[in-house]
Amino acid sequence: MRFSQLLCIALVSAMIGFSCREKGGKYINQGEIHYSINYIGNLGPMPKEVLPKDLVVSFKDDKILFEMISAFGNSGIQNLANPEKKIFDTYFSLFTIRYFYEAQPGEDYPGFETMKGMSLKKTSKTAVICGYNCKNAELTLPGNKERTYQVWYTNEIDVRNPNTATPYSQIDGVLMSFSFFIGSAELHFDADNVYKKDIPDITFERRKKFTRVSRNEIDKFLHKMISL
Repeated sequence: MRFSQLLCIALVSAMIGFSCREKGGKYINQGEIHYSINYIGNLGPMPKEVLPKDLVVSFKDDKILFEMISAFGNSGIQNLANPEKKIFDTYFSLFTIRYFYEAQPGEDYPGFETMKGMSLKKTSKTAVICGYNCKNAELTLPGNKERTYQVWYTNEIDVRNPNTATPYSQIDGVLMSFSFFIGSAELHFDADNVYKKDIPDITFERRKKFTRVSRNEIDKFLHKMISL
């Protein structure tokens, strides 16, 4: 391999490695991961400025909470997995609207129909993100198999089944850089910080004061919020 190629690889690795810093240490079993969100593609009627700007993932052993909450009207989406109590809920809130869908064990969360039939191919590529050694997989969607999306994940955060009920359930590590597709919108997530902290068990309990709706209904609300 030529020196120029080696230099290029080193520079790319350095850019990835210094994009964020871990503040919790390796192999932690509870804490938070904060991701920045980049919206790509056709968005819905809501301006991009009022959509959630961050994803916060709280985890404790095999319990996980994904939160995308906007400061505008306290609107957003939460996905909650508490396998011990068989809770796999999706919550949608917008001003006074508060709905949730109760998925069954083994069922993916609503909103990811665009990702059905997707393909994940693990590669030998590696990177360092937030201080964690990461592995790589390439994602292709059935609608456009010519385009690949990079997925980075690590086994140095101690969470069991970290991607349960998501399209990435076959990935055996914590996602650090990845994309979700909801309707015609593409959402790209990059980890910014990893924090070790005590997460109260109540964080993973079913929310009260939400009205239970069907999967089709929650799908409609999610698509209205994010995509056309």
